[in-house]
Amino acid sequence: MIHFKLKQLFFDRQAVISKVDAATRKVLSRFGAFVRRSAKSAIRKRRQPAPPGSPPSSHTGLLKKFIFFGYDADARSVVIGPARLGGNGRGDAPPLLEYGGTATLVRRGKRKQVVYRARPYMGPAFEKEQAKLPAQWRDSVK
Repeated sequence: MIHFKLKQLFFDRQAVISKVDAATRKVLSRFGAFVRRSAKSAIRKRRQPAPPGSPPSSHTGLLKKFIFFGYDADARSVVIGPARLGGNGRGDAPPLLEYGGTATLVRRGKRKQVVYRARPYMGPAFEKEQAKLPAQWRDSVK
């Protein structure tokens, strides 16, 4: 007669969940780092503006410097993108560069409406790295 211990036939639920959580954190953090690196490398430092439709130029270096990523454990997701830049109306610059739009500039007490044409940098970086995501998941839970 053959005797089996039934416990050996089932997964230890908490151990499996913790392994999957650890793998999720590792893969998504790595993905966030790759997207951030790709976005930062697309932004070139030059004096003249980039042509519309291509990644923006970095005149001061702030845009490149303030692209971050962070893993959100509660949502089991990663957030990737530029931080809002401080005063002088620069807080709207990252979304204006990505999507285009209008902004009001104030110089020497005079207001001026300016139209920005899109110069996407985060979207293309995300699309480029998203194709590599399934390979990163392969054999990630051990």
